[in-house]
Amino acid sequence: MSAGGSFLPEPYSVPSLRRPDDETYALRTVAPPEPVGVEPPGYEIPETPEAGWDMTASGRRAWVSRGVLLCILTIQAVLSLRLSNTAFQDEALYLTAGHAELAHLLHGTPLPKDYAAYFSGSPQLYPVLAALVDGRFGLSGARLLSLVLMLGTTGLLYTITRRLFSERAALAAAGMFAVTQSTIVMGHFATYDAMALFLLALATWIVVRTDRLPAVAVLLATPVAVLAVGVKYASALYLPTIAGLALLTAWPRRGPGSAILRVVLLALSTGALLAAGAHVTDLLAGVRQTTTDRVHGSDSGPYLLEQSAKWGGLMFLTAVGGALSYVWRSRLNESPLARRLGNPGRTRRLLLGLLLCGTALLAPAYQIHLATVVSLFKHIGFGLFFAAPMAGVGVTRLIGAHFRHPQLGIMLWTTALCLGIQQADLRFGLWPDSTRMIRTISPRVDSQGRYLSSTPEVPAYYLRGRTSHRQWQSVFGMEYKDGKGGYHAGDDAYRTAVRDGAFDLIVLDGLTNPRVDDIVAAAVEGNAHYRLLAELPFRNSAGTGRYRIWVRVPG
Repeated sequence: MSAGGSFLPEPYSVPSLRRPDDETYALRTVAPPEPVGVEPPGYEIPETPEAGWDMTASGRRAWVSRGVLLCILTIQAVLSLRLSNTAFQDEALYLTAGHAELAHLLHGTPLPKDYAAYFSGSPQLYPVLAALVDGRFGLSGARLLSLVLMLGTTGLLYTITRRLFSERAALAAAGMFAVTQSTIVMGHFATYDAMALFLLALATWIVVRTDRLPAVAVLLATPVAVLAVGVKYASALYLPTIAGLALLTAWPRRGPGSAILRVVLLALSTGALLAAGAHVTDLLAGVRQTTTDRVHGSDSGPYLLEQSAKWGGLMFLTAVGGALSYVWRSRLNESPLARRLGNPGRTRRLLLGLLLCGTALLAPAYQIHLATVVSLFKHIGFGLFFAAPMAGVGVTRLIGAHFRHPQLGIMLWTTALCLGIQQADLRFGLWPDSTRMIRTISPRVDSQGRYLSSTPEVPAYYLRGRTSHRQWQSVFGMEYKDGKGGYHAGDDAYRTAVRDGAFDLIVLDGLTNPRVDDIVAAAVEGNAHYRLLAELPFRNSAGTGRYRIWVRVPG
């Protein structure tokens, strides 16, 4: 012990610090000496991030997504282009009408028929455009126009779904839509359906794309939507869906006031433009005859439901599954960081699912009301376009996060692909190849004769350089005045006209309207005015048949 009472050896005593105003003492801390010969570590473990990838868009991700989309579009194009047959009667009708409308517009040539009175779309829109292409590139060019429009529709579907949901859902939606029967056939079908669907898709894209802009921006979709209705009157069936999307897409970002204003502006502007178009044109008769006051058929409801399920049931069920999963859980991004993002409310998710999936039921319901299967396979495609975004969600949920179950998605898409190919092949082979028939009757057709045919549109199209549409009579209703001034209509008109030798040429296929074909064939049998020119066998997807061709005997 040192003299001061400390137990520390004298050399290690620590001087004390004393404040002048009290008797408190404190010890001064001495830092330990640095170890000699020890170097700091050369590597430090970095802090582990919460997510191993960035959610933000990148150039690499965009190019990968575009590459996959390009593969989908290529598959769609190949599936459509592999279909082959001569012109279907609807294709022939619209192209013939387009050429007649062009001649009327450019040269004042009288129209052979009042196409506006019974067309289900304006004869001055798609038929004229298709006739311009047909005049330069033929039927293949007109069909290629439809393919371009359908590829554009699939591309717009991708961008719409990506904005509504996610990139992966967008690719799945495009992949499912591209292989349906409706998409494949309409991509190689020279009718106005492809153009109408493309315009509806474009109007929908504008509505979804402008959800963050001021409400007045939605007016950009108005002329496109109205043009879609002009091309095909039945497109009006899907305008409420576009208006519903205008509301649901803008509500979370712009608030209820702006969202409702968007709907009001879109509805008023579309209605005003449609009313103006109906006032300045003569299309109302066609609208009534083919849409609002269309004659009802005889197909039963169960049969139409069966066909609807066969042609669109798989994709519809996928969409319903996607809608249910989306209502249950909204998050579509797999990154943990996505939990911090705001998600749409369950009510909005429910309404969006009901809107998109419910739209797929409009065409079957309308055709059940009309009791007809005519054009059902095409109209189903319109509804499937709107259900496709939810089908994309359904596929992504089926596969799972991080591609947990890719085999399930592959099985679903492969099934859809096989169904689409089989149904498209069957559909495109329903009508007979008319090449031999056209070659046989060509020398006997001129600009003066009068002709009866099961499908008068086909020879009128292929032989339009030497005959006019007004010279051809169909097997769907006829009026006839005999030599004594007597008036005949319906079946009696056919019997009397054949008895009198009123037709220079008769061509029956036994498929288009078998009942009337049998009436005409019975009237020709034993008739001294006619002789059988040829019987041309053919094969279609339903079996076999034959063209029967009679010519009038001179004298």
